[in-house]
Amino acid sequence: MRIAVLKEAAAGETRVSATPETVKKFIALGAEVAVEAGAGVTASIADNDYAAAGAVVGDRPSTLAGADIVLGIQGPDPDSLGGAKPGAWVVAGMNPFGERARVDAYAAKGFEALAMEFMPRITRAQSMDILSSQSNLAGYKAVLVAANEYGRAFPMMMTAAGTVSAARAFIMGVGVAGLQAIATARRLGAQVSATDVRSATREQIMSLGAKPIFVEKVAGIEGEGAGGYATEMSEEYQKAQAELVSAHIAKQDIVITTALIPGRAAPRLISDAQIATMRPGSVIVDLAAESGGNVEGCVAGETVVRHGVKIVGAKNMAGTLAADSSALFSRNLFNFLSAFWDKEANKPILDEEIGDAIRLTQGGKVVNARLLG
Repeated sequence: MRIAVLKEAAAGETRVSATPETVKKFIALGAEVAVEAGAGVTASIADNDYAAAGAVVGDRPSTLAGADIVLGIQGPDPDSLGGAKPGAWVVAGMNPFGERARVDAYAAKGFEALAMEFMPRITRAQSMDILSSQSNLAGYKAVLVAANEYGRAFPMMMTAAGTVSAARAFIMGVGVAGLQAIATARRLGAQVSATDVRSATREQIMSLGAKPIFVEKVAGIEGEGAGGYATEMSEEYQKAQAELVSAHIAKQDIVITTALIPGRAAPRLISDAQIATMRPGSVIVDLAAESGGNVEGCVAGETVVRHGVKIVGAKNMAGTLAADSSALFSRNLFNFLSAFWDKEANKPILDEEIGDAIRLTQGGKVVNARLLG
């Protein structure tokens, strides 16, 4: 069983899909691990560190030669996988809805593509969930980015020259990223409030010391939406939420938006008119920028100014913490493959529940129900 770890080719991608820690663990399972030279440089991991862990380090063709499993952060170009075995697994974050042509190409070339972001949100798969591990770091970094862009201090400061008021931070969307953003903003001393369409998050918000902001007279979602995400709400709820947010957002200094709906464009949470009510110098960080953005006028990968308010279009926020995000992502991959490792066959054998959920292609066809429906 040969596992290939590739250097990421996507522009701006700093993470790597295996670390010396996980290389050692794969070898202990009985696998051979090959790492493309330079794969870990942007995550502060030298080739010598991989070699010391037992990996074979070489160029891309030699790394892929005879590979049974190819690991990546983002799905590699199917045309770049020459040398991998027919039917080899390609295990990575695939962006299946946004990169459908690439999925079709995996099928055409006979690869079995496994999308880690399709991992079901069930108890036994928690340690395999790349969305949670990366969102946690993204939520943390979003607050630091906001603090850097904000021209004032976060905590209240009482000095001989007078008092500096605490910044007001509003978190929209209380998933993994939102919860970490709340906790981080609180640690920095901000007055924090948060909202979500899922009423079940109210207690989570309060447990972190933040103020919940909820639509009271229109029913939201009592529990979780599909896969732990929110789902699109009724027009009545959207209107009530917009009115509530408009009144609240005008008083905020920092806003962080995190709302995503799998397979669809990110929901619009903040309009240009609402931005105009915020005071100049305020900051919005949109963690959904790459999926179309929660904020009107947001541009992925750029910081724009509208009505004196800075709007940060976050792009690969977890990747700005490359060492930590790589460590977590690579553990997700190891936890996944090792959970299904058959010692006699010396390879992982997936069960139906998880296999059917994450498998995009098999036998030359696209087989995932979410892409066929």
